[in-house]
Amino acid sequence: MNLESRFIPTNGVRYFIKEAGNKNAPLILFLHGFPDSWYSWRHQLKVVAAAGYHAVAPDMLGYGETDAPKEISRYSQDYMAKDMVGLIEALEHQQAILVGHDLGASLTWQISLLYPEKVKAVIALSIPYGGRALKRPSDHMKKIFAGRLFYIDYFQKVGVAEKEFDADKRTFLLKFYAAYDAKGGVHHANNLAPEWTEDIKGFLDTLEMPTVLPEWLTESSFNYYVSRYQKHGLRPPINWYRCLDEYWERTEHLAHQKVTPPVFFITGKNDPVNVMNRKAIQRMPQFLEDFRGMEMIEDCGHWIACEQGERLSEILLSFFENDLNMV
Repeated sequence: MNLESRFIPTNGVRYFIKEAGNKNAPLILFLHGFPDSWYSWRHQLKVVAAAGYHAVAPDMLGYGETDAPKEISRYSQDYMAKDMVGLIEALEHQQAILVGHDLGASLTWQISLLYPEKVKAVIALSIPYGGRALKRPSDHMKKIFAGRLFYIDYFQKVGVAEKEFDADKRTFLLKFYAAYDAKGGVHHANNLAPEWTEDIKGFLDTLEMPTVLPEWLTESSFNYYVSRYQKHGLRPPINWYRCLDEYWERTEHLAHQKVTPPVFFITGKNDPVNVMNRKAIQRMPQFLEDFRGMEMIEDCGHWIACEQGERLSEILLSFFENDLNMV
């Protein structure tokens, strides 16, 4: 099955999308995270479309061929939630099943809170919803990771991380992908925020350089990922992280609100992000009105769609058909 490409204008910006399947069938909207691309969903798009759905995956704001606004505040999740609502409507659907990974998962939670009528269900990968943060995110990170190099905190100073990463995009992506997969995740889980010593000049100094590509990543696929950062560089994707405080300040009204659509959560057993989110995973059910369960995939790190693509597709189709009765 071939994947079609097109651009969709929404909320004042233009999104690049890949899609497949019957455009009149239920919409499954796949949202990627950092540092990623629509491309990670390529296998799921075909499988889901073949099962009778309209499968769509955009390059998220600031990535690939999608627009990259200069204003940092434009990457706040309330603006991007509105983008996704506009995308759903531009695709001539009233609702979508949201499948999100990493920051894409974080965005699915916020779309569900802000626009529940647009969400038929949520399948969140890697990032749970443990309720709105009790403290300003930047203050919390500074307290918890004082004297250590934690990547989200490192991303906050404009111009620093993107200068380091754009200087050698291949090295950045290879180190990052390898550190968070099933093999690298076992080590990295205990070293998410290393002590910031004098010999550490930047974030990449904290990650090991693999001698070969990870087993789940071919040379051609890796080259494609690298190519998706040639147009905009890394600043726009990193800007997502720079809006955490701004969004938190505008969403006090969500503090006690629950996610109402049906939810299924998926994570890799060796995903180092689980260490950071352990408490959020434990308290997640109390913030969901219709929690259908979770699965922790064996021999899998953070890059679920790539590392265990077949298993992920099986879980998705089973959830659509058995939990949502979409046969």
